[in-house]
Amino acid sequence: MLPHGSADTLAPFESFGQAQAAIAKIVPFATRVEELHSLGFDAVNGRNVTVIPYPEIVARLVPYSGVPLSALEDGIRKCILAQTQCRAYLFHFERQDSQREGGFLLDFLNVRRETRVAGWTFDALIVVSDGTVLFRNHSGQASTVRVEKQTNPLGPFQRAGESSGSLLLH
Repeated sequence: MLPHGSADTLAPFESFGQAQAAIAKIVPFATRVEELHSLGFDAVNGRNVTVIPYPEIVARLVPYSGVPLSALEDGIRKCILAQTQCRAYLFHFERQDSQREGGFLLDFLNVRRETRVAGWTFDALIVVSDGTVLFRNHSGQASTVRVEKQTNPLGPFQRAGESSGSLLLH
């Protein structure tokens, strides 16, 4: 009888593992930008995608300017040499489900509420130039769990006390 809900970023993936398997199918120097859509990474019409311009790509992928160009991965090196012809796409997907836990009466009376939030997050960085993927990488959390607790000693009168207190102060 306690409320529950979910929050999604409308990801084409049901789990972190599915997203991880999809990005593993992207092959640098072989996968074309047009193929990304079928893998769940739509750079043109997709949701939750950030286009990263060339100067920011360099700052992200080569944070220390003392690293010689020859020491960088081939895709990153080719992107740096392509300069403004290089683009990166950062995809962010997540799913979170929330479930209220504890006793119904204390929750209903707004005395004590405990919510368990569980889910996953996935970020994918895909670097492209001339319509071809040069580099791909991913990060995220395969499993996230947090517990949110709220205690209101006045129960249903807590909000009334807070609003009347602010009126008295003004």
